[in-house]
Amino acid sequence: MADSIQVHAVRADSVQRDPVKRDASRRGANRRGPGAAPAVNAPALRVQDLGKRVALPGQELTILDGVGFEIARGDTVAIVGASGSGKSTLLSLMAGLDSPSSGSVALDGEPLSALDEDGRARVRGEKVGFVFQSFQLLPSLTALENVMLPLELRGDREVEGPAKAILDKVGLGQRLGHYPRQLSGGEQQRVALARAFVTRPSLLFADEPTGNLDTHTGQAIIELLFELNADAGTTLVLVTHDEHLAQRCGRMLRLDSGRLVP
Repeated sequence: MADSIQVHAVRADSVQRDPVKRDASRRGANRRGPGAAPAVNAPALRVQDLGKRVALPGQELTILDGVGFEIARGDTVAIVGASGSGKSTLLSLMAGLDSPSSGSVALDGEPLSALDEDGRARVRGEKVGFVFQSFQLLPSLTALENVMLPLELRGDREVEGPAKAILDKVGLGQRLGHYPRQLSGGEQQRVALARAFVTRPSLLFADEPTGNLDTHTGQAIIELLFELNADAGTTLVLVTHDEHLAQRCGRMLRLDSGRLVP
């Protein structure tokens, strides 16, 4: 239950914290270009002795305990485990959407614990892409506008051209003006993929990207995800309970009751 609450918090935060006008003004003040230079020889992601605990009436619930690993640039890594094992909580901590109770996360050599909320939002805007199970498209925006949004928030001068190009690449060049309610589930996830890759992130987090899709559509989305990832040379961290999908990645990390297991 605690983990499911955390999943909801991660997804809500990803939409309500980054893609809103208040973050646009914060990031616009910097107008930093895409892909700030990473620390020399730093891994894409370093997680050290990470812990997350939540206070409950009369007790303390441990969601993650002593989790540590490194992910090299360009790697594809799956994080697997049963429901409630801590997968999505770990993702939220790695992305700086939540703060750990103990331990640390460094993204591209930048310690997230040393940054305030605005700093973490800046890092996400410059370096991170997200793909979620429930798509997380803004219903009041068209497919094109949803994909343009992260470029606008980052302060890019040219936003429409790159957004159109990647929507065409995912097969939605004729659906630019359609709203999410006018798209199928598979089409909505294609828009979400386009939005995730349009900023050319150095690191992509995908949280159960096929969980709301039928088998055939899900397989097509996974093929597209890995194709886009290979083309961009992005580091991919895939959270899933699907062992078959996890085997597509070069490496697998398994969580059980909040701990990494062999």
